Amino acid sequence: MSLYLITVWHAPGVHATGAAYQSPEEMQIAHERVSAYNAMLQNAGAFVGAGGLMPPEEALVVDATAAEGPEKASTAAEVRGGILARGDLQMGGFWIVEAPDDAGARTYAAEASFACGQPVELRRLQG
Repeated sequence: MSLYLITVWHAPGVHATGAAYQSPEEMQIAHERVSAYNAMLQNAGAFVGAGGLMPPEEALVVDATAAEGPEKASTAAEVRGGILARGDLQMGGFWIVEAPDDAGARTYAAEASFACGQPVELRRLQG
């Protein structure tokens, strides 16, 4: 069994405007489907964790790579508002699932995409 990360991505500004879905009805359907998907994962013993993220406008980039050791990391850290990744999409939420193989993980990812009504990215965790 391996662990996989399934991430949901949105266009910039979607959180701030609430525009991930075309209507409140579509958003309600997605919430119901995601709840059913989460329950299915839990019943299958595949659910490790999940969460939606706060808007990227609340994100902070923390860089302590220049610190001279872990004990100095917090005082040496540079902190700025914004997101680390740049591009036309921003992460909006995630699941961590346990699957027996890549094919099983792809099935979970397809079901996640249907549930949330968004494309998702699937990546196996190292280890």
